[in-house]
Amino acid sequence: MDRSGYALIETIRVRDGRIPFLERHLARLARSLTELGLPTPRQDVAALVRPFAGTGDAVLRVEVQDGRASVTVRERPPLEPPAVITASTRHAAYSHKTTARECFVRAAEEATEAQADDALLLTPEGWVAEGTVWTVFWWDGSALHTPALALGILPGIGRARVLEIANGVEEARAPEPALRGKSLFLTNAVRGIVPIASLDQAPVPTDSRTSELATRFWP
Repeated sequence: MDRSGYALIETIRVRDGRIPFLERHLARLARSLTELGLPTPRQDVAALVRPFAGTGDAVLRVEVQDGRASVTVRERPPLEPPAVITASTRHAAYSHKTTARECFVRAAEEATEAQADDALLLTPEGWVAEGTVWTVFWWDGSALHTPALALGILPGIGRARVLEIANGVEEARAPEPALRGKSLFLTNAVRGIVPIASLDQAPVPTDSRTSELATRFWP
């Protein structure tokens, strides 16, 4: 891969003056730097981020490129249940959180054109993969499912947290029709757990188990 102009990113939530998943973000960043053979930043990333603790509620974007790290701040995104479409843009393997996000950008543009809030991507084989910035979960009877990491989806911080607090999550290779009529939610380390309101204009049923998980998401 040509890594000119190529950067790793971590999007980190400051919540109630705390940075609840900081160590997990730092660990994922270090792992990606090693696996991709990218230079370690000269700055101490933790030292750059920790001063933002105590600032209430915000979102930090850490970007590491060519041995340099930077932090920018933005407001928290909306947490209302989103209307989601299935994108025609196909998912490309995204095992590391990098700025090489072309398929997600195109999928988000599709959502905007469809007057939806966000988009779900499928693999080239038609398996449910992930959203533009989130992992999808769905209830099927007593079981909770999420796409398998082997499909090339991001090992998300929010995804890992749900696997910790929910019993027996099943990693799946599922076609998009398998989600129809199911109760769906998204998760990432910025939003937490958020129910999905609709998929391709079809209302998504609610499930009290999603609300219960949401109350336990933040450590």
